[in-house]
Amino acid sequence: MNEQRRQILRMLAEGKITADEAERLIDALERERPESPPGAALRPKPRPKYLRVVVNSEDDSGGDGPSRVNVRVPLQLLRAGVRLTSLIPPQALTKLNAELNKSGVPIDLTQLKPQHIEELIEQLDELTVDVDDADSKVQVFCE
Repeated sequence: MNEQRRQILRMLAEGKITADEAERLIDALERERPESPPGAALRPKPRPKYLRVVVNSEDDSGGDGPSRVNVRVPLQLLRAGVRLTSLIPPQALTKLNAELNKSGVPIDLTQLKPQHIEELIEQLDELTVDVDDADSKVQVFCE
């Protein structure tokens, strides 16, 4: 048993963290565990670090010729954003949700939890969206 895992279990035994928190910390340790040596038979797929959106447009109606958009959003930014929502006072969240709904974004920030973002990121790992039309190509994927 490594020292980090032992420390987590010690904090759990001392009542400094809950069982759920200990489980999340241990899961995080397992995800960050270094890859096995080169001779290993099966290597787990590395966790994605970025959500990427690539748009290539052949439409030159804008006058400047073809356009290209390439956006890499760190998934860590999504995780940090979820953690920050826990710092927003409940009455501010209510107002923020109302404004988001008014703008056509039906998201309830009070229901957004760190475990939900991890589930979303796990699902995004398998996601690849390719959209081709006559003038442009759009790709959304994790890397």
